Amino acid sequence: MNISEAEKLGIEKATAGALKVIKEKADLNAILAINEKPKLVKGGQLNVPYICKDNIVTLELPTTAASKILKGFVSPYEATVVGRLREAGAVMVGKSNLDEFAMGSSTENSAFGTTKNPVDPTRVPGGSSGGSAAAVAAGMAPFALGSDTGGSIRQPAAFCGVVGLMPTYGRVSRYGLIAMASSLDRIGPITTTVRDAARVLQIIAGKDEHDSTTVDIAVSNYLEFLDGDIKGIKIGVPKEYFGEGVEPKVAEKVQEAIRELKKLGAEIIDISLPHSKYALATYYIIQPAEVSANLARYDGVRYGLSMGADDKVEDLIAMYRQTRDEGFGAEVKRRIMLGTYTLSAGFRDAYYDKAQRVRTLIKQDFDQAFEKADVIISPTTPTVAFKIGEKANDPLAMYKADLLTTSASLAGIPAISIPCGEVEGLPVGLQIMGKQFDEAIILKVADAYERAK
Repeated sequence: MNISEAEKLGIEKATAGALKVIKEKADLNAILAINEKPKLVKGGQLNVPYICKDNIVTLELPTTAASKILKGFVSPYEATVVGRLREAGAVMVGKSNLDEFAMGSSTENSAFGTTKNPVDPTRVPGGSSGGSAAAVAAGMAPFALGSDTGGSIRQPAAFCGVVGLMPTYGRVSRYGLIAMASSLDRIGPITTTVRDAARVLQIIAGKDEHDSTTVDIAVSNYLEFLDGDIKGIKIGVPKEYFGEGVEPKVAEKVQEAIRELKKLGAEIIDISLPHSKYALATYYIIQPAEVSANLARYDGVRYGLSMGADDKVEDLIAMYRQTRDEGFGAEVKRRIMLGTYTLSAGFRDAYYDKAQRVRTLIKQDFDQAFEKADVIISPTTPTVAFKIGEKANDPLAMYKADLLTTSASLAGIPAISIPCGEVEGLPVGLQIMGKQFDEAIILKVADAYERAK
């Protein structure tokens, strides 16, 4: 069900239908909390039900970030994106599952169980926004909100065969998003069509006085760009994104999509992003460092799980230790330790500072590429959705699922993933990247391809 179909039903029927599907497909474990009696508003700009990732704070339902340390936590305020959607008439019907604190690529790291891919329930839906992607793919709502730090909207969208849009850093407010890696985190929509992604972005984008990283640049009327005409648009194809680590069948599906775009009148040019080979390593230095700083606030004192009431806790340090030991899962602990290590005396210069310099080089690669190309195209993921448990005990193999998405995250540019066929019955994602604050052109190219399919 897309947004237009939901609007035709009317808000009452669409919301009732969404709640019905959520309950019928509970075995997917995509939803952590259901809004049984949502407040309905008529006559809004977007009168449809939606699902919110459970690391975005809401007043109506608890926000846990899929972690035991926040189990049952109800926020005293709501995220800017949630408020903007509510004012537009959208109705939140549930909070979706995710990898704990958005750390993962499969939604297997949730403290509340693994989400299953509705295309094939034996496989992962991707992560960390796996619950949001699975919910949309399963028809639980016309759209969902996700967050993307290194690929967490685009990668699950690719695995589940839906559309996932990561806006430019600073385009959408992060106020109310539980911080994981503050220089990378972004909120964006997961939808069934490109047009729906444009409609949701139109509402949630824009300057926010509560978030100093948002930029005061006018928000385009994105729907005006969706005319199917891409004649003369220059599409850059980076050779580095079709090499080692990318399954040949996945690469071929993307090449087929590129040929289709050429038929539609786009000009295909070869480009190079030479520092992209360092993106994954760079990301997994910078991101855990910011995780280490952001998760220091979960100390058992102010909110969330606290072991301080236990008479067996001898002192403050013991309370910290026990609260974190019981509250955080293995992947969260791993990244906190990795980040603390890279920021420690004697190692910061060798790792963190060097990673920041490489991040600049990656951004410069994109700047140079966009002097020749209007957009850049690649596979979203190197493989199709893998089996549940297949990579759970191999963190490095799991990290490689973000091989093709981290560069755009580090560069701060927008990117969208759209379905471009299947390999052995499993969806393949096409990633389209654009210049900073030029979401309009990636939506335009994505829509043209979607129409032609």
